[in-house]
Amino acid sequence: MLICDQLCKDYGGFQAVKSLTLRVERGEIFGFLGPNGAGKTSTIKMLMGLLVPSSGHATIDGLDTQRDHVAVKSRVGYLPDNPHFLDYLRGRELLSFVGEMHGLSPAEARVRAQHWIQDLGLEDAQEDFANNYSTGMKKRLGLACALIHNPKVLILDEPTNGLDPRSAVHVRDLILNFAAEGRTVLLSTHLLDLAERLCHRLGILHHGQLVAVGTCKELAPDGSLEEKFLALTADRP
Repeated sequence: MLICDQLCKDYGGFQAVKSLTLRVERGEIFGFLGPNGAGKTSTIKMLMGLLVPSSGHATIDGLDTQRDHVAVKSRVGYLPDNPHFLDYLRGRELLSFVGEMHGLSPAEARVRAQHWIQDLGLEDAQEDFANNYSTGMKKRLGLACALIHNPKVLILDEPTNGLDPRSAVHVRDLILNFAAEGRTVLLSTHLLDLAERLCHRLGILHHGQLVAVGTCKELAPDGSLEEKFLALTADRP
């Protein structure tokens, strides 16, 4: 469902992503792990067509993420780490607007918007301006925006940051159910326990390179993913 082939991104003399080759299958929750500056966000932005690769290419559902970026966006739901919203739209209006931008009729967009407002506990804030939402509410609204067009793929950057424990549990369940329907999730997170709980496989990035890929058991046969992660991402002279 998602393929990166020798994907690279340079910023002047700095190489943020180095020859990343990766395959994520249908129905898989793939955890994207790495310290700050490892290249996770640059990779995600290239997948979403927001950054142009310096070399290499990527496909989602058989579509080139650069050449076919409009069609890719119709198949992907994307939640950035810090969602930003238009400051003149209320939560309900914004969600309906996003649905219509994805080709839904106004009536269908309103129905789906109301479904996700209720599902994600935003009823009391739906008439408030989205830009004034708290961090956790923005994250829930951003997830609703990612899901409203019923995508085949979810790309989530720190989806539980800022959420209270009950909301975090609900979002974890949403991700599990999404994948159980045969759809695909790329989950970028710093939370190793979240990755262990949700992900079928993990990829660890360090200094732009994919240094390990596998299941939790394959990466940490002795049971400590944290120790393995720290060992793989240690900076040595």
